[in-house]
Amino acid sequence: MTLSNNIKLLFLLGFCSAVFAQEQALPTPCLDDAAFAEFDFWLGDWDVHDAEGNFAGVNRISKVLDGCLLTESWKGVSGFRGSSVNFIDKASGEWVQVWNDASGGQIQVRGGLTDEGMRLIGTLHYVSNGKTFRFRGLWTPLEDGRVRQYFEQSEDGNSWTTWFEGFYTRHQEDAGKR
Repeated sequence: MTLSNNIKLLFLLGFCSAVFAQEQALPTPCLDDAAFAEFDFWLGDWDVHDAEGNFAGVNRISKVLDGCLLTESWKGVSGFRGSSVNFIDKASGEWVQVWNDASGGQIQVRGGLTDEGMRLIGTLHYVSNGKTFRFRGLWTPLEDGRVRQYFEQSEDGNSWTTWFEGFYTRHQEDAGKR
């Protein structure tokens, strides 16, 4: 190996060491900001029952990207599937949810934590027929560890109808983690 190659090798090793050290020292702003934990009561693996107590499906809510994003993966009893991403828009200070499901339903809502729970308001769009409705959701942590999810839609913003009401119960193996 020539002196020139040795210098190149030393430079490359030094550069890689500096990059590795920088990677190790990256900040975790979402983990260090309490606002990113406001929706943590929804984290976990859940069995979901409707308001009448019928089993509706399972849902997994996970925190990813060093706490910067919550992901949702829903599977209903009929095989209906949907997913959402949830995050804080730090420019506005609002929580945002973007949902899409296998039938072409699209929900975009935003809002924040209230005394009742996490309230998000926006729109529900049906790709199949092109209709868009006003939409709002409320996630409320209950004293027994469950979470109530209550969704409503409206054509005019004045009269609202229940779209879905579900009660989340943690899977037994997940219940001990909280």
